[in-house]
Amino acid sequence: MMTAVIAFAAAALIINVVPGLDTFLVLRTSVAQGRRCGLAAALGILTGCAVWGLATAAGLTALLTASHVAYDVVRVCGAAYLVWLGATALWRARKKTGEEVRPEPVVVAGRLAAFRAGVGTNLLNPKAGVFYMSLVPQFMPHGAPVFGTTVLFTAIDVVELAVWYWIVSGAAAALGERLRRPSFRRRLEQVSGAAFIGFAANLLADRP
Repeated sequence: MMTAVIAFAAAALIINVVPGLDTFLVLRTSVAQGRRCGLAAALGILTGCAVWGLATAAGLTALLTASHVAYDVVRVCGAAYLVWLGATALWRARKKTGEEVRPEPVVVAGRLAAFRAGVGTNLLNPKAGVFYMSLVPQFMPHGAPVFGTTVLFTAIDVVELAVWYWIVSGAAAALGERLRRPSFRRRLEQVSGAAFIGFAANLLADRP
């Protein structure tokens, strides 16, 4: 069992540090809104991962590959959500940003929005469910309880992601502190908007 745990942890770590939508969301949020908002986005992503892991343990994610309709519904909803995030970012880029300090209620609202974005981008991405469903069985020891082992592997993956996002958010927030110019923030929103729409197009082109 220990060999399987170590092998899974190593494989998951390699996959987790490869840049993707989730890492980009944490990076962008941390630079634009600070580390607390970046960590809020990360917490939303981790929540989504935990849900996908538990769904895999219960056998629910098998529906995504067994039913093209279910997969396509999640895929299209996810793409639509990413387009909305991209359009919102591009709209914000049109506005002039000031240097004034935001009041606390706005900061709190920003954290909630970041958390919702993290949950939404993860749960509405069927690739996240397929990731657990395809990777976990490859490391499942013979005779091991499927539900318990899947939950264990999910916990390992979530912990690794938490550490990775902690590092990413810290580095990105430090960069954001040095680059507080409104012109940079507007450019970041433009790049983010285009990137989210690009992720949406990639998701729409995906097939189970």
